[in-house]
Amino acid sequence: MASKSTLTYGARAERHPNPVARRLFNIAEAKKSNIVVSADLTTTEELLHLADTLGPYIAVFKTHIDIVSDFNNATVIGLKELAEKHNFMIFEDRKFVDIGNTVQMQYHGGALRISEWAHIVNASGLAGDGIVQALTQTGTSNTFEYKGQRGLLMLAEMTTKGSLATGSYTKTCIESAKQHKDFVIGFVANQALAHVETSQPSSDDEDFVIFTTGVNRATKGDPLGQQYQTPEKAITGGSDFIISGRGIYATPNPIETAQLYQKEGWEAYQARVTDGG
Repeated sequence: MASKSTLTYGARAERHPNPVARRLFNIAEAKKSNIVVSADLTTTEELLHLADTLGPYIAVFKTHIDIVSDFNNATVIGLKELAEKHNFMIFEDRKFVDIGNTVQMQYHGGALRISEWAHIVNASGLAGDGIVQALTQTGTSNTFEYKGQRGLLMLAEMTTKGSLATGSYTKTCIESAKQHKDFVIGFVANQALAHVETSQPSSDDEDFVIFTTGVNRATKGDPLGQQYQTPEKAITGGSDFIISGRGIYATPNPIETAQLYQKEGWEAYQARVTDGG
């Protein structure tokens, strides 16, 4: 798989064929941030407070909306307003995995109204290409209100100990993404995936974005099998956007911590593009 990780975000934005990826890179360039904060919070008040507090320092705000116990219209309005106010994108970490028809209804409509407020969602490749085809069909339809403003990440790898998202599974995710580049913008993966060989050749404009979870400066793991890496290690390994949750918002001073992650992530990115240029 081709990798453009040695190019600047600005250069990638200029040449990227997908408008969602272009916007993502432009936000990163403008804010000098490749940070995604993972907000595993259970009330609307907590969620919106964190988005407002850390919004100036991040490129993406990641949610698990199904754990928000009081999800309602105020949640949707608040997230959309704060994304606009602080110029960040919203990534709903839904990990869709079902038959295509069900996933379409879960994504567009349904109780959580995900397509209305989440710029980016993700899906597992376990259900086969049909799930990607279904989401692409919805997201690129001429009748879809947010056409050109929504994108999909494939869950190619995971950071949990003993994860089965490896080998042929990862390869299948990449091959599916290559077939749906008008909606799939990249992958959730632990590293760049340029080493994975697929049956389909890479096109000149191929530039999948890599989001890496499990980024934490202070610890290497938790009791439930999560494995962490530092911002520098993740970016050096080919990640474009680094995801951290408790490592930022559960600290005594989340703003200072977010700024530190922002600084380290940006410096590692600058070193990468300088060394590769």
